[in-house]
Amino acid sequence: MTSSADTRASEEPAPPGGGGQGARQSADSTTTLGERSAGARVPEFFIVGHQKCGTTALYTMLRQHPQIFMPSVKEPRFFASDQRSRFATPAPSTVRPRTLEDYLALFADARPDQLAGEASPQYLRSAVAAGGIASLQPDARIVAILREPASYLRSFHLQMVSSAVETQQDFKKAMALEDERRRGKRIPQRCQHPEALLYSDHVRYVQQLRRYHELFPRERVLVLVYEDFLRDNQATVRQVLQFLELDDMHPVDPTRTYPVRSIRHLSLHYLANAGRRARRNPPAAGLLGHTINALTPAFARSTRFQKRWRRIVYEPAPPPDEQFMLELRRRFKGEVEAIGDYLGRDLVSTWGYDRLS
Repeated sequence: MTSSADTRASEEPAPPGGGGQGARQSADSTTTLGERSAGARVPEFFIVGHQKCGTTALYTMLRQHPQIFMPSVKEPRFFASDQRSRFATPAPSTVRPRTLEDYLALFADARPDQLAGEASPQYLRSAVAAGGIASLQPDARIVAILREPASYLRSFHLQMVSSAVETQQDFKKAMALEDERRRGKRIPQRCQHPEALLYSDHVRYVQQLRRYHELFPRERVLVLVYEDFLRDNQATVRQVLQFLELDDMHPVDPTRTYPVRSIRHLSLHYLANAGRRARRNPPAAGLLGHTINALTPAFARSTRFQKRWRRIVYEPAPPPDEQFMLELRRRFKGEVEAIGDYLGRDLVSTWGYDRLS
């Protein structure tokens, strides 16, 4: 195993294009996104997710390849318009592109001899992203990564807690809230997109992939398995390079990433996040964030202090509740069988669902 691909890791106007019959039309219903982008560099490939399935590690490794250009903004999320809050302050275009022009500007520095691509793991879950991508780039190559459902959702839950989107730190209790949250209840105050906390809905792998297969030929959609990437990420990168028809023998260093940690002191974590938002995105930060940022002394930003702070606020994630994980695997066995049949791969054995007691 060369790395663990679990990583630590607003209202924006909806981009033209979405799912269904209107997927290839722009906002004015007369020109496609591709026509509107004439003269600008358009990405040729898209890493579409899932989250917590190695997309950051794959993005980091592919950026090392001289034949690839990927922008420093790792998750533009431009086409996932259905996952944007109607209430949040828009992020600056340098953080999240709000217009097609802002989005295409991310790829302006790509050389003619490079393939341009981006990685937004929200695209696989989005109901409209596939249509938007097809409207902009009908010949796009798509890379998706799937993970064993129970471990995927547990890791995703940890990330939601770390991102201050989820307040229920107990994974089992958080999943038990799904029915109430579908009715608009028990939604955390900081959660701007409640559908993200409907964890079971994320494991609709066949439905998610079909959205892309309906718009792109199967040979232009590469579906990876996270566990393969975890076991040998360099072999997986070579597979991606072959899919992109690039030099797969060029050396690419493995990327070391780290599991999401558990939060020991939630209030301190929120305070730190508020200050961080004020530095990175001042328009979206509230009074608390600006106050914390203004009062933070210079020494508190040092690497040494930050290491101490992390030891105080965070701790390694506790071991999973194996009984609950078993319950989840039983719940999702039908989906695992379905996606295995759909892809023509025995994922029941790969993910250990043939050994459920």
